[in-house]
Amino acid sequence: MRKVIATIMLLLLSVAVASVAAPKWESVNASGRVAALTDYSSDMTDSIEVGVSDGCIYVSCARPVTVKVFTILGQLISQETLQAGTHRLRIASKGIYILKAADVTRRVTI
Repeated sequence: MRKVIATIMLLLLSVAVASVAAPKWESVNASGRVAALTDYSSDMTDSIEVGVSDGCIYVSCARPVTVKVFTILGQLISQETLQAGTHRLRIASKGIYILKAADVTRRVTI
């Protein structure tokens, strides 16, 4: 019984911490930092660039795109539709994350 209560308390605490510390995307003017990975759509006119620097994920896109960031275990960290331009997501915890932007899927290590 104690194990069950301890497990429930741990789960509630982790959910509370995750909801409070949810990272937010911010628009930046830092196109020079986004050069690590580049993917092009089938018509080669729209590009999505993904880069990592200083504990942040940078995404640069030529058109609005929905971006999702997951932990390596599949927990959704952030989901947002980004407008054209360069955007930054600060990640507090080091680790491996999965980023999905339109039809681009990348492993990101912070």
